[in-house]
Amino acid sequence: MTDLRQTPLHDLHVSLGAKMTGFAGWDMPVSFAGTIDEHLHTRSSASLFDVSHMAIVDLPSESAEALERLVPSNIVGLGVGRCRYTALTTESGGILDDCIVTNHGDHLGLVVNASRRDVVLPHLGAHLGDGAVTERTDLALIALQGPHAVAVLAELGAEVDDLYSMEATATAVAGVPVWLSRSGYTGEDGGELRVPAGRVVELAERLLADDRVAPAGLGARDTLRLEAGLCLYGNDLDERTSPVEAGLAWAIQKRRREEGGFLGEQRIRAELRDGPSRLRVGLRPEGRRPARPPAELRNESVGPVGTITSGSYGPTVEAPISMGYIAESLAEPGNMVIADVRGKEIVCEVVGLPFVPSRAQRRPRG
Repeated sequence: MTDLRQTPLHDLHVSLGAKMTGFAGWDMPVSFAGTIDEHLHTRSSASLFDVSHMAIVDLPSESAEALERLVPSNIVGLGVGRCRYTALTTESGGILDDCIVTNHGDHLGLVVNASRRDVVLPHLGAHLGDGAVTERTDLALIALQGPHAVAVLAELGAEVDDLYSMEATATAVAGVPVWLSRSGYTGEDGGELRVPAGRVVELAERLLADDRVAPAGLGARDTLRLEAGLCLYGNDLDERTSPVEAGLAWAIQKRRREEGGFLGEQRIRAELRDGPSRLRVGLRPEGRRPARPPAELRNESVGPVGTITSGSYGPTVEAPISMGYIAESLAEPGNMVIADVRGKEIVCEVVGLPFVPSRAQRRPRG
């Protein structure tokens, strides 16, 4: 375990009593006060998450057109100070990684999953040119999530009055220069902050000094994203799974659907037109036992129909919840399937996603 990388906040986590574990090559906090307590605190107040293990990548602004050959989303039309969730696709239409692209004005910024850094960076370099890809190891990334998060940031000087979901701006928090995006991966309102690595401890301590803010680890981040119906790469997404199967067709704008021009377009556009053979769905297991991956799903009349990809106890809904892929013919909410969890059968109802509605504050129309 000594070869695990450490984020700039590592020593602070240890001093706060974090339970640490290896994750994607990094020594990361799983929990501080306990996953359920941290989950519920995020829902009711504000929690600080260290996400500095993720790769922050900068690309030249003029690479937007070239990047569109690697993702099915509209990047050329992304306005300054706007963020867009998208997927890097493979030639066969699978997902190489899911990421957030932000237009910083003088460059494009990507946030890439830690487990995919060693795949994505060479992929970007091969298609855009190695000189166009800059990993920002001088920056840290933290997320403040929860209904009080934006107020906490505003009281520390952040310019958030006209900032809405998936919008970003350069500002300062407690005197520390940051690039703040009103985004996150918990289903809660809040912000993600690109921070100079040398000042992130200072900023984290100022945030944690507020009684409304508590530290939270990867355990709560996972249960929060599951309740929000959000995908985890390696569980719900991989190189075999298309964006359409994953329920991410909303991230493919009209122009890209019509024009194509991205890796894997033949499969993806065909699935947009004709429908995929399987779909990601929400599942509500009966009883109190979670149905976790890689449990097989079957239907009594036709046999195997899919697989559980994520599963846990949902502290907000106070019940076990799961996501998985099943045959398109059975994906309608209300259908029943059986999960085989280590030889024990658990009946699951197919339900719509998310399990807990998002609290993202979207810009009012007009």
